[in-house]
Amino acid sequence: MSPAPRIAAPSTVAASALAGGLAQLATELELPGPFAADAQAEATAATADGLAANRPTLVGGNAREDHTDLPLVTLDPLGSRDLDQAFAIEPAEAGGTRLHYAIADVAAHVAHGGAIDAESRRRGETIYLPGRRLPLHPPELSEGAASLLPGERRLAVLWSIEVDAAGDLRETQVRRAVVRSTAQLDYASAAAALAAGTPHPQIAALADLGPRLVATALRRGAIDLPEPEQELVDDGAGGFTVSWLPRDPVEDWNAQLSLLTGRAAARVMLEGRSGLLRTLPPPPPDAEPRLRTVAAALQVDWPAGEALSTRLARLDPGAAPDLALMDAARTLLRGAGYLPLTGQTPEPGTELHAAVAAPYAHVTAPLRRLADRFATECALAVAAGVEPPDWATAALPDLPTTMTAAGRRSGAVARGVIDLAEAIVLAPHVGETYDAAVVAVTPKAAEIRLDDPPVQGRADPAGLVAGSRRRVVLVSADPGKRSVRFAAAAAD
Repeated sequence: MSPAPRIAAPSTVAASALAGGLAQLATELELPGPFAADAQAEATAATADGLAANRPTLVGGNAREDHTDLPLVTLDPLGSRDLDQAFAIEPAEAGGTRLHYAIADVAAHVAHGGAIDAESRRRGETIYLPGRRLPLHPPELSEGAASLLPGERRLAVLWSIEVDAAGDLRETQVRRAVVRSTAQLDYASAAAALAAGTPHPQIAALADLGPRLVATALRRGAIDLPEPEQELVDDGAGGFTVSWLPRDPVEDWNAQLSLLTGRAAARVMLEGRSGLLRTLPPPPPDAEPRLRTVAAALQVDWPAGEALSTRLARLDPGAAPDLALMDAARTLLRGAGYLPLTGQTPEPGTELHAAVAAPYAHVTAPLRRLADRFATECALAVAAGVEPPDWATAALPDLPTTMTAAGRRSGAVARGVIDLAEAIVLAPHVGETYDAAVVAVTPKAAEIRLDDPPVQGRADPAGLVAGSRRRVVLVSADPGKRSVRFAAAAAD
């Protein structure tokens, strides 16, 4: 079999075509525009000390612990400015580990009932587009006064969480604090320094704690499909190229810190019956037997004694049979929602997030996700043994609808951007053939993934078998409809 033809280097998306397509996408999805003048005025007036008028309405009021001595660092994609979290990891008793996780105290900066509050409720979460973002809060706040920028005193909600030697949750404390991040680290540089044997001390500590958290998650039965994400990368020549965003262990370990904090927060909320849980129903009892049947048909080895979560974690996103099994496994992760806790004890099982394999709550990204501000306030109240403020509990019943709608819109934006880029990249190449993995096949269409360029597309199902590799021909590429279509190529 001859190699698939490559897109002529560099594989760029013309900036003008991309801009026009993004404008069309923004109109279709009714994406938010600039902040109104009153919200902008509130943000411009924001300071790192927060709003004095808010202090009596926040749990803890003016009582903040000074923890500027903690060696906190942030770890984010290169160039990030909306820094929600900073961490410091240290040894604890009996072979355990203590995580200090500082979260930007957005509630201290937003006037409840004010213009920023109202606008953030309409937006729900930050939306990311190539080269820019549509933020939940004005940048003066989210990238300035409230962001945990290095060297700056910042108001934070500080979680201190202990895990035992195996990585299991042991103790939790949460309170308001003043903190100072000592360094702004990025994934690529942190990973490179770790590989070179010269990591930042906190990255070295993360490299010890992260794998233990991954291991204990798998023991619980947590599900994490190892599928790489597509992204658009600025090619430096006025365009973009479509590529895979590789999964680096450092990024996975950092995500485990957030997941650990979310589990600790959910435990606090359940104890006090106040807050907002992120939920996912468990797979049906026949899910694993059905997946084992699919794996056997795809000739994917799955030892009889190996747990579902462990086998899924071992899938190879570069292998066609594994991709097909991964696609089948997505049915395990449907039905995510939110569960407000307003004094009631949930029905057993309804409080769980099946992918985390434990109760879980969103509290770690308040600069970019609306619900975290309110959920955090409830957790602080439970920890302090007081009632949460009325503004926090009053918002809980409406947050599931708001956050579900925001999540769907962000998902539509992400898929629309990639679909647009793929169509523009491929438009000049209709009639050419490519090597592809066949991911899934239905009577109406097949889902395929090209080797190069890294494009996911739909194909006529005739002659295609899930889990196989085939040559396919590009039948159409329409940037206006953001669609590409393939068909099985004639046998060589």
